[in-house]
Amino acid sequence: METVSVSPKFQVVIPRRIREALGLRPGQKLQAVQYGDRVELIPLRPLSAARGFLSGIATDIERDEDRA
Repeated sequence: METVSVSPKFQVVIPRRIREALGLRPGQKLQAVQYGDRVELIPLRPLSAARGFLSGIATDIERDEDRA
């Protein structure tokens, strides 16, 4: 676990190991979400980055009669 400090301007530096693991780039937007007493930063990705993420999903699932 990494420790960071909050600057007088309320800025933090995301440690290099985490930036590289998540593929973060300068200027990239992050969504900040508060959960109780913690803050989570979620990288915002363009919708085009989701293209093909469902490839290989089973589409032959039997449906209920009222869902046909």
